[in-house]
Amino acid sequence: MALDRFFRRRRPQPQATPDMPDLWTQCPQCKESLYNRDLLAEAFVCSKCGFHLRLNASQRVDVLLDEGSFRQLSGRVQPQDRLNFVDTEAYAERLSRAQKKAGRPDAILTGTGTILELPVTLAVMDFAFSGGSMGSVVGEEIARAAEHAAQAGLPLIIVTASGGARMQESALSLMQMAKTTVALECLTEKGLPYVSILSDPTTGGVTASFATVADVIVAEPGALIGFAGPRVIQQTIRQNLPEGFQRAEFLLSHGMVDDVVDRRKQRAYLNTLLGVLLRRSAQAATGAEAAGAAGEQA
Repeated sequence: MALDRFFRRRRPQPQATPDMPDLWTQCPQCKESLYNRDLLAEAFVCSKCGFHLRLNASQRVDVLLDEGSFRQLSGRVQPQDRLNFVDTEAYAERLSRAQKKAGRPDAILTGTGTILELPVTLAVMDFAFSGGSMGSVVGEEIARAAEHAAQAGLPLIIVTASGGARMQESALSLMQMAKTTVALECLTEKGLPYVSILSDPTTGGVTASFATVADVIVAEPGALIGFAGPRVIQQTIRQNLPEGFQRAEFLLSHGMVDDVVDRRKQRAYLNTLLGVLLRRSAQAATGAEAAGAAGEQA
């Protein structure tokens, strides 16, 4: 073999291993190569175009809560294949594969922690686990998180990322829409705030239940939010949809969400918002007690 041909040969590129992880991530929108360390510092937001990359549940906890403050509540409830559901694959096999990939029982992570030293209860959905679909375990963990927040006197934050109800659980999944919505009433009774953060995507039964009954509904920039997908709606009504339909900014302009907040600013935003809501709740409770005492004296 001639020497010039030898030196022109392409050398095999080293593959990433656990000891040598990938160092770069490509932005899905602008295709910019982002250094992972810088991406983490930017809360997984592209520094060039502002695109908000999807996060798994653990990454979301790290982005929102103070370092080392998270105390997990979820993880003791396991999903069951009550219907012995099989489509192209048995549901039990799908669950097993998703659990190994995500390292948790289902598409939800809940716990307590602090945001700039303000104690909160947090529930985070994980789109990487079966598209963040809401089955019986997701509904149960959200209900338990709401009850814990009420008992501990803490505000509740739920970050959604879901394709909707989990079809493999059929009616059992649909029941979670009512279950989660009713469970949140315990916070209302205690005068505690509930804030929902809608990330990309938030659709289906999650949008139609607990995600949109919060005291304050916040969305991330560019997030897809809706019940049915745009294509299904367009085929049903046989009309062209407005540009940006079902995106966070469009919904803000039409009153479905209260604010669109860059992920890099969410910690400060939530700390201020919850501080105001908690003070108003405390003042209202004090006023009610004073009115009650005055009535008794009269």
